[in-house]
Amino acid sequence: MRALTVNVKSSTGRILCCTVFRPGGKKLLAKGHVISEEDIRVLESEGMDQIWVTELEEGEIGEDETVCAVASEMGCGSFEIRLAAGGRANLVATENCCVLVDDELLRQINCTAGVVIATSLNFTYAVAGQRIATVKSAPFAVAREQLEAIVGILKERGPILQARPIRNAAVGVLYCDPISGERARQLFENIMRQRLEKFGAQANFVLSCLEDVNSVTRCLQHLLRSKPCAILVASTTAPAGPEDVVGQAMIHVGSQVERFLAPVEPGNLLLLAYKDDVPVLSAPGCFRSAKTNVVDMVLPPLLARYRVTGWELGGLGHGGLLA
Repeated sequence: MRALTVNVKSSTGRILCCTVFRPGGKKLLAKGHVISEEDIRVLESEGMDQIWVTELEEGEIGEDETVCAVASEMGCGSFEIRLAAGGRANLVATENCCVLVDDELLRQINCTAGVVIATSLNFTYAVAGQRIATVKSAPFAVAREQLEAIVGILKERGPILQARPIRNAAVGVLYCDPISGERARQLFENIMRQRLEKFGAQANFVLSCLEDVNSVTRCLQHLLRSKPCAILVASTTAPAGPEDVVGQAMIHVGSQVERFLAPVEPGNLLLLAYKDDVPVLSAPGCFRSAKTNVVDMVLPPLLARYRVTGWELGGLGHGGLLA
């Protein structure tokens, strides 16, 4: 890439090398702007007869083409690509979704030359119209070899980002308490409704029971027959492990415990199990408060019908200190 000064009249299609300002200091055209016929008329009206532009050399790709190529390969799901000024492409959610990010692949791409990518955090809930990632190129141009290397990595290992839609997110809720299930329901129901509405979901199937193994097991069986995208168990007690009442009931209905304990505060005592593809989640104390806790971190992917693993829960410790 080289810079040169050209006559304004012959600058159509050229790339501005630097920002052009009016005499009063107001920006007229931004650096990297591709000059059009209308721009030429504006520049001439401002009394300019020469302009400083850049010229791509052999083996170089312009910044807009570069970011569009990377953005097209880096993600999948419910988003669209919007080209922005300054060698940038934004990924914007087209519907409510959960953003999943391969942070190792993201780091690998960001350690190459020529292009950088910024994304929302893994497991982020995004609404339609929200920017979930941006791709930025080095100014003006990138070497073709660099771009081809990046695209090659993405084709082989991608995507970096998934925007998994959250549609018809029907949730089953079980309230339980050693004395009265209705007591737990009265304590937690309002907060539960607020939390689910925040993620575009609702409690379609709700039961309450005494907190004993047989009662909790029967209620979980009923909820599983409704085939929700997730079941939340809101208990007034704090379990010491999967051997306690809620954990034993999960096992009795045929669930496989994925993980007990999360490196998140509040929410350390999270218990996650799966009955086939349906996650069953218990997080004592977290349904009592509307403050952000581990449930807010793991609910978006569960509502998007993504199977969260124990390994991924273990990775929540970096940034898991919420309060």
